[in-house]
Amino acid sequence: MDRQQWSAAGLELKHLRCLVAIIDTGSFTDAGLELGISQAAVSRNLNALERFLGVRLLHRTSRTIEPTSAGVRALARARILLVGADDLVAEATAGHALLHIGHAWSAFGRHTTEFQRRWHQSHRETELRLVRHNSPTGGLAEGMCDLAVVRAPLDLKPWSHALVGHEPRVVALASDDPWARRRSIRLDEIPARTLVIDRRTGTTTLNLWPENERPAVTYTHDIDDWLAAIATSHCVGLTPQATAAQYRRDGIVYRPLRNATPVPVHLIWRRQDPHPATHAALALAIDLYHENRKAPSPRT
Repeated sequence: MDRQQWSAAGLELKHLRCLVAIIDTGSFTDAGLELGISQAAVSRNLNALERFLGVRLLHRTSRTIEPTSAGVRALARARILLVGADDLVAEATAGHALLHIGHAWSAFGRHTTEFQRRWHQSHRETELRLVRHNSPTGGLAEGMCDLAVVRAPLDLKPWSHALVGHEPRVVALASDDPWARRRSIRLDEIPARTLVIDRRTGTTTLNLWPENERPAVTYTHDIDDWLAAIATSHCVGLTPQATAAQYRRDGIVYRPLRNATPVPVHLIWRRQDPHPATHAALALAIDLYHENRKAPSPRT
């Protein structure tokens, strides 16, 4: 069978498992014992893999088995692929026993720890995992999560969604910035400064100001770059209160922003085949935001 025909047949995981087992155990016999197959089957799988790749993978003598240079490369890639396959099986068989909630910056902000604590108390049958993903949908569109917390302006029509609460905006400043000595900043003062906006997942847009009164802007593409720009220059940033709760950094302080509309916080999920725990997560998030909506803003 030529290589084109093998490509059509497809590479099988059993070929890779045999290669790894041979190297790890040091012999075809022991590899067969580890995998629960015969020595002949191990040999057939290795030969099939070598024919498929078109290269020799092992140097074999009566006493030793060593990978060729091509075998070293194939072995490294095989280990990665097999771990990925095992993870896929584990997640698939876990089914709804796991709930992944994605977010771009700060999950549920100051409510995050309490959300995790209450979820563990009330929903022990479903493990909660928070996943940070630097995309507008917090990883939902990329298949990284079952639900996502969204604050950035986003077209919600492709998703099922619900508003869980609002968060006031704060100003992020370098700790030695003259404004850091103040108790709060007004929205109409911001145009006097250079504003840092995260182009990919940030919540701030220039629509907060009239067209002829907008600040100068510099753009970043990640929360860490955004914070670094503020800490090391004369820029300022606007962000929901959640950022202040989850990103307390040396060299950065946050002050309340007055006269600005709060940021809506939504949970979004896929319309088809939603996770069974979706509405439980939604109800808990709404409860937490409702309970704490009159709590004072943190000053850092």
